[in-house]
Amino acid sequence: MATNHRWHFFRAGGFDQVNLHSGLDLANLDQLDPKLWVALACPVQGLEFDSRTLQLMDTDGDGRLRVPEIIAAAKWTCSCLKNPDELFRPNGALPLGAINDQTEDGKRLLSSAKQILRDLGKPNATSITVEDTVDTVRLFAQTKFNGDGIVIADAAEDDFTRSVIQAVIDCYGAETDRSGKPGINEAKLNQFFADAKAHLEWWAKGVGDRNVLPLGEATPAAAALVQQLRPKIDDYFARCRLASYDARAVGVINRAESDYAAFAAKDLALNIPELSGFPLARVEPARPLPLVEGVNPAWAGMLRQFHQTVVEPLLGKRTALTEPEWLQIQAKLAPYEQWSTSKAGGAVEKLGRARLEEILKSNARETIAALLAKDRALEPEFNAITAVERLVRYYRDLVPLLKNFVSFEHFYARKTPAIFQAGTLYLDQRACELCLRVDDPAKHGVLAGFSRFYLAYCDCVRKGTGEKMTIVAAFTNGDSDNLIVGRNGVFFDRKGRDWDATITKIVDNPISIRQAFFAPYKKFLRFVEEQIAKRAAAAEAASEQKLAAAAEATAKADQTKTPPTPRKIDVGTVAAIGVAVGGITAAFGALLQAFFGLGIWMPLGILALILVISGPSMVIAWLKLRQRNLGPLLDANGWAVNAKAKVSLPLGACLTGIAKLPPGAHRDLTDPYAERNTGRNIVLALLVVIILLLGSWYFGWLQKVFPVLPASPRAKPAPAATTDTPPPPAPPN
Repeated sequence: MATNHRWHFFRAGGFDQVNLHSGLDLANLDQLDPKLWVALACPVQGLEFDSRTLQLMDTDGDGRLRVPEIIAAAKWTCSCLKNPDELFRPNGALPLGAINDQTEDGKRLLSSAKQILRDLGKPNATSITVEDTVDTVRLFAQTKFNGDGIVIADAAEDDFTRSVIQAVIDCYGAETDRSGKPGINEAKLNQFFADAKAHLEWWAKGVGDRNVLPLGEATPAAAALVQQLRPKIDDYFARCRLASYDARAVGVINRAESDYAAFAAKDLALNIPELSGFPLARVEPARPLPLVEGVNPAWAGMLRQFHQTVVEPLLGKRTALTEPEWLQIQAKLAPYEQWSTSKAGGAVEKLGRARLEEILKSNARETIAALLAKDRALEPEFNAITAVERLVRYYRDLVPLLKNFVSFEHFYARKTPAIFQAGTLYLDQRACELCLRVDDPAKHGVLAGFSRFYLAYCDCVRKGTGEKMTIVAAFTNGDSDNLIVGRNGVFFDRKGRDWDATITKIVDNPISIRQAFFAPYKKFLRFVEEQIAKRAAAAEAASEQKLAAAAEATAKADQTKTPPTPRKIDVGTVAAIGVAVGGITAAFGALLQAFFGLGIWMPLGILALILVISGPSMVIAWLKLRQRNLGPLLDANGWAVNAKAKVSLPLGACLTGIAKLPPGAHRDLTDPYAERNTGRNIVLALLVVIILLLGSWYFGWLQKVFPVLPASPRAKPAPAATTDTPPPPAPPN
């Protein structure tokens, strides 16, 4: 992307980040290639940032901020100020003199800001704060008319109009007014009166046709009852037809005795499901449906109502219903059913025709429309207040937001915490500063694990208020020996409030190279401890078995005739044990010979041995620590991080502080409760002395002091005597 603006960049986290330091940078933000932005999107909620400011920037209201919205906010703010460089020197209050009054928008903003200050009793104020706009918006929102195009019931001056507004709410639901109270807008008002008129016209059409309402006002209830009974009555007559077709089917279609046995042993109720599934009456060939006696008890009440409200009014008095009469009833109600399918204004039907006619005959519609017009007339005033609030908030918050979105300057400079840092977790003598709020730890952990951080998810609770939240803390220094699920700590949020924190989940990754160095030795010690514990448990079990066997043998001693013959010592076993001990001794001797054979290179041998043991673990940890990336950790929280934001070893050491004694502190090293390992120390000292003596003997140093000692393998043998050696000279006479 071509640009005429000269940008400045700084290096942090392993990549170049733009350094925003002037108003021109903000005004030309649309010329900065989005590939150079650290983030492309972030959530509006869950950040340590003013949520109202983020909501004002989120123009599409989708709960996320994106690059175009950030650019639009920066350009608008710069256009409203005489000198955009003022954004980098804010003091929390917007000076009125900083507003650009050379444009129409600027003039309106300045005029509205002065009006707000006058309304608050500050006519001589030279600056306006966020708190001033919040107070004005709050007061304005508490009025009956606030320019949002919604009227509440309290805005009406008479009870009848208030009741009509409430009726509209009951039928179509409420719109929330800026005051937070339920109300209606013009669209719902028009819909209500249109539906009310259509419903009454529909009803009038039916009333004028005798065929549509054969039972008059009782027709709707009768039709509903017929609709409910139709499947069962049709089922009864279908069974009767089947019985007429073949008498052998009568026993089957009347249900078998075993069907009654399924519930006959229980306490019966007339509405049990098993009984409701039986026919309405006993099925016989061509038998009419009885309506009074001999009917299924589960349906008796509904059949009685059907008999009184439908059958007798339409067909006259009778106690049974034939199939042709049943078809006749359906035919008489068919026009109503057809008419009811074309019902209009169903949403207002519950108010009743009388109430609807009363409302339509009144002037309630005109009255409410006038209230809506009065409310809309205040819209420009409220919009002006909102514009001033937006400018004041952007003046205070825009640059800090950009330094957490366009670049991560706040995170890497470490002068101000980043907006995604929720606070500090104190646990295991460490202070973790890289803590984020999390809504779903299970979902978050899937992606966050790729960040290569050692992560501890914690449930945080404030017992006094009952507040709860979940955080994830990145441990970037120390070790993980004492970090286990269930451990408790204290979390301090950005407001300084303390929370009880409990680890609920851990994502394991290397924490430091120091931890990796000691990891093989710790694993070996844990293995030895486990093996010793297993052997001890096995020995204890075997001992208990032997004691039990001995006790049983003692109890049955009188029954024993001949004591068992003691087994002789197996010579072969003894020989095998001797060979094994000899092999171990030889191997240990060869190891000592190789070790002491290094001579003056012995320290390098020790170092090489340490590197062989700890080296692979340290290399793997170093490779993983170099891959620590902030991106997946934030992406799992809804961000769209556009760079591989690394966290180096030095930065990781800063993000997790380890307990240190303060400078000049006095330290008493005497621990009255320390373990007295005298025996262990003596054994270790003897081992060291033995090794030193063996080394001195091996290199021949000890033979110089004690010539009687045998020569070491390293000593060179004395040259052999030759036969041609001249004899010694003869002594003089």
